[in-house]
Amino acid sequence: MYQIYIMDTSILSSKYQVLIPKEIRRKLDLKPGQCLQLEVRGGHIEMEPILTGEKLVGFLKNTEPLSFERETDRI
Repeated sequence: MYQIYIMDTSILSSKYQVLIPKEIRRKLDLKPGQCLQLEVRGGHIEMEPILTGEKLVGFLKNTEPLSFERETDRI
């Protein structure tokens, strides 16, 4: 989704916590308490912010509407 390539380092604390560097937090507009999705891929950890409803507003505005047919036996 994001095409931002910033390389930085962080230290894993004794409580297994990692600080996300300020430049990365700014680029991704991360906020305190925001949820992140973590995934292990090929020996790497990928973190992706879980978007809130506010960030999704207008996300699909240029897409085609979905067509569907309602089942006639259901009310």
